[in-house]
Amino acid sequence: MKYDLIIVGAGPAGLTAAIYAARGGLKTAVLEGKAVGGQIALTAEVENYPAVEPISGFDLALKMMEQAQRFGAEIIYDQMTNIEPNGKIKKIKTAAGGELEAPCVILCMGASPRNLGVPGEEKFIGAGVSYCATCDGGFFKGKTVAVAGGGNTAAEDALYLSKIAGKVYLIHRRDKLRATAALADSVKASGIEILWDSVIEEVAGGGKVEALKIKNVKSGEEKNLTVDGLFVAIGQIPNTENVGFLEKDEYGYIITKEDMSTSIEGIFAAGDIRSKSLRQVVTACSDGAVAAESAIKYLS
Repeated sequence: MKYDLIIVGAGPAGLTAAIYAARGGLKTAVLEGKAVGGQIALTAEVENYPAVEPISGFDLALKMMEQAQRFGAEIIYDQMTNIEPNGKIKKIKTAAGGELEAPCVILCMGASPRNLGVPGEEKFIGAGVSYCATCDGGFFKGKTVAVAGGGNTAAEDALYLSKIAGKVYLIHRRDKLRATAALADSVKASGIEILWDSVIEEVAGGGKVEALKIKNVKSGEEKNLTVDGLFVAIGQIPNTENVGFLEKDEYGYIITKEDMSTSIEGIFAAGDIRSKSLRQVVTACSDGAVAAESAIKYLS
């Protein structure tokens, strides 16, 4: 299939790019291998999107998708497996065996949660280990859970879980949270118990999570912490496995110019996949709009 523009990823960045591109007259396809909305679809409530009353992430993503489709964007549910970046026409191969062609591509594949990489973590995924508090928090009503991390996501997850679980631990390897001052103050004012200077060395249990092996990095003291669940919130990894040909920063995020162009002509990047200081829904949408307008100018 041939298009003017192919957008890879249907999160806020990709869907906004589709809205602007389709409205701008481009024959636009959005390739999505999982679920429309990306990580936002897993968010129980979005309350900081300008002029929009609190709304579930899924509903917000659905509205974005419907708007893009009204302007003529086509949503294709398939996974990109390879992209040929050189030449005037970019070719994308998909898991279903399809091939899409366009002179312009916008990459919006986002990022994925980072794993702890400790024994037992992978074994208990779905049996007590989770990477999304808003997705799985409801399963731990009245129970004891731990959150690993010290940034904004970890603080937000801990606060969210404190309204559901009976007891919440926040395990952080340093003696100070990296979260914003407002979030850190909220955590400290809540009933959340913070285990400072501590790391998780093992996740243990029978058929489900039952305990965590915790080590204090300063004293070397080890102890077992009885919990029913573990929520991992220690950062993200950009989904750039199929675009190794692009210039990236030290963390693997795609480097772009202000117009979202990358190191290869005709390929743009937007949203959480690119190197930037703030990753929020509103910044992803901004990136998508800029990328689409840049694509329109590039094609004209």
